[in-house]
Amino acid sequence: METYRAILKGNQLEWTDPAPVDLNPEQPVEVTILEERDQTANRRKRMAEALEKLAASDAFSEISDPSAWQREIRKDRPLPGREV
Repeated sequence: METYRAILKGNQLEWTDPAPVDLNPEQPVEVTILEERDQTANRRKRMAEALEKLAASDAFSEISDPSAWQREIRKDRPLPGREV
């Protein structure tokens, strides 16, 4: 399967890369709608803001030993030959 980049304009694809050659006029295709770059950048910004708020809230300050807490939460068992 080959991948070609295009922009959907109405109900037609406009190739942004060189167009595929020797296609059947009724060639079946699958189209994946990509996120716009602005949406991705906006999502990253919102995630960074949320993490900053979480860090500022000291939400996990009562956890003195994060590794022990994680083992308890995940019910981890010590690995053979390693001390806890």
